Amino acid sequence: MSVKQILFVCTGNSCRSVMAEGLMRHVLQRAGIDTVSVDSAGVFAVSGMQPTRETQRVLGDAGIDCSAHRARTLTPEMAQDADLIFVMEQFQLDEVLRRIPSARDKVHLLKTYGLATPDAEPNPNIPDPIGKPLEVYEVCFSDIRESVERVARSLGVHTG
Repeated sequence: MSVKQILFVCTGNSCRSVMAEGLMRHVLQRAGIDTVSVDSAGVFAVSGMQPTRETQRVLGDAGIDCSAHRARTLTPEMAQDADLIFVMEQFQLDEVLRRIPSARDKVHLLKTYGLATPDAEPNPNIPDPIGKPLEVYEVCFSDIRESVERVARSLGVHTG
């Protein structure tokens, strides 16, 4: 596997990117892969914030502890170090490219990455659940899980 670093990016780094990071770490750990680093950040994160209670709950229900996570703001160095960058929404992709044009070839929408026909996805964004009921977080988590597992398979990781 030539990918050594994966970066997940959302808006505040307290919900979606935290879920994606936790899930990818979990998938890689189950597959016995310890050569890939997984991180997350937010385009408008308030550094040091904890994940929302709902994020901690849905990850906890999946056996993933994110209580030590603290939000980080995306930096050019993070983008430079990453082999792949996954965002949750088109506006985040646009923001990453506005700030870090050199990331063009490695930033992707998470929900459409690895699809045979990405343009066929009716909603390529994973909406922000912040401030919404737990059920919305659960739907978000399900979308992210499906996408993260597809990314892992595209990298040759068995997710079964």
